[in-house]
Amino acid sequence: MRLFQVSLFCSSIFLLMGCSKNPPQPDPTSGETQNTPSNSNEVLVERGDPTTEKKSEVEKQNGPLSLREDSLNLGSRRELFVDHYLIDTLDGVRLELHRPQPAEVVLRADRPWEGAFNYGHAVIQDGPMYRIYYRGFGLVDGPNGKTFGQSFMCGAESRDGIHWAKPDWGLTEVMGTRQNNVIVSAEGDNVGAYAFIDKRPGTPADHRYKTIEGQPGARRAYVSPDGIHWRRLQDKPVIDKTHYPYASDGEGANAFWSESEGCYVGYYRVWVGPDRQLTKSGGDSYRWIGRCTSPDFVNWTKVEPVDFGELPLEHYYNQRMQPYLRAPHIYVGLPARFMLGRRVLTDEQSAAIGVATAVFKRGKSYKNDYTADCSDGLLVTSRGGNRMDRTFPEAFIRPGLGPEHWVSRTNYPLRGVVQTGPAELSIYVNRCYAQDTWHIQRFTLRLDGFISLHAPYQAGEMVTKPVVFKGNKLEINFSTSAAGHIRIGFQTADGSPLEGYSVDACDELIGDELDRIVTWNGSSDVSSLVGKPIRMRFVMKEADVYALQFRE
Repeated sequence: MRLFQVSLFCSSIFLLMGCSKNPPQPDPTSGETQNTPSNSNEVLVERGDPTTEKKSEVEKQNGPLSLREDSLNLGSRRELFVDHYLIDTLDGVRLELHRPQPAEVVLRADRPWEGAFNYGHAVIQDGPMYRIYYRGFGLVDGPNGKTFGQSFMCGAESRDGIHWAKPDWGLTEVMGTRQNNVIVSAEGDNVGAYAFIDKRPGTPADHRYKTIEGQPGARRAYVSPDGIHWRRLQDKPVIDKTHYPYASDGEGANAFWSESEGCYVGYYRVWVGPDRQLTKSGGDSYRWIGRCTSPDFVNWTKVEPVDFGELPLEHYYNQRMQPYLRAPHIYVGLPARFMLGRRVLTDEQSAAIGVATAVFKRGKSYKNDYTADCSDGLLVTSRGGNRMDRTFPEAFIRPGLGPEHWVSRTNYPLRGVVQTGPAELSIYVNRCYAQDTWHIQRFTLRLDGFISLHAPYQAGEMVTKPVVFKGNKLEINFSTSAAGHIRIGFQTADGSPLEGYSVDACDELIGDELDRIVTWNGSSDVSSLVGKPIRMRFVMKEADVYALQFRE
């Protein structure tokens, strides 16, 4: 009862912050009312990568894994093994990280307005069309030598996510020509860096694309019917110093509509001190991820730092969060980890690959050494709220071979994971920052394949927490070796095998499939168990399970 009371209290506080189970909220610009779905993902559990942890050991370190009087309500959602949300006990199996594999270069800086200091910000898929938003930012001659010129928000489009073109949109004159791929709002501001397609029910067609951009302390909301032609939603900033009182450099708000939380969610670069509380930049502070929410894209809560648990403080240069396309209640983020002052290249190596230096005039002139730091890409996930999981603390995307990849601010992933084939996800990564060879490279990953439940040659098993579901069959995304196998059994909440659905009754799963239906003595029908608390027991050998889903 005490745990239940605490849960109710926390839920009440969350509602007061303007998110999740709020009543339907009108769009102030449309006059329409939205239908707000509820979020059943309320239990977040420990991170890490245990191999043979027992329940008692996990609870000792991290507290209760779940409220034992409750069951996780899976409904008919797809669930990925990106965290320990489903897992109660592990014995001989573990979670395993799968790093994306490098593929082809998709974009190069080959236009005079692009330059060497580019960032690819986001990739989105809109029906059959893919679009990349990236910054063009080069050097020009100044009174003290080379200095940064004007930056431009540029775009590229593709029909397959592999072959890309830079359209001549003709929106504005740049360097003497309108034949360019520069995206500019009606007010002349560069927008689009973190553009997203608003999936909120009732969103007007001319507000279908949204983004938040602008200078630190004055972030404004923009809308667009097509992601190219933008206008301000209102002149007044929607995120200012009342939301985040300290000066913030660079990154704007990475926002999206959350189906599971029933509100807009924004992630924002902030600074935290050793106590993990918001503070000014500099000194012993760290770049961190802040979060805010809004019912209408105009009225936002104060920015609060996210909670990574007890992970050591590291610089998160950006956020790159987005609902995963096949399981939108799970947010997948690809932030860049910035290793300040961690120098890898020698002066000779830097000169050989042509790393640019820039002279600034901010009261005095100085050179910026882009070989003084290095960076890589991380994988983080969230199921809503301020909790964020970095199940695997190590890099998701390593710099790789070649000195050109060990320059400051390279290897930054773009926001967005898109499907580019029946079994393929694509991730896009900035390469060769501050070099004339700047480009965006595509990386590939199996569908749902961020992290798997993995069994080695020696067989092991995993048992889930109690769950309830909707549907009449269970589908899994899995892979085995030729010698491997998977069997899945259902148990009562107290761990007793359910007749007809035991591990022994399960027909052996062998192969490599995205959507195999599980059967027991030839039958896939599980409708008799709908709404009843059950546990799932996975017995595995030389196998991986990436995702599961109960379906009609």
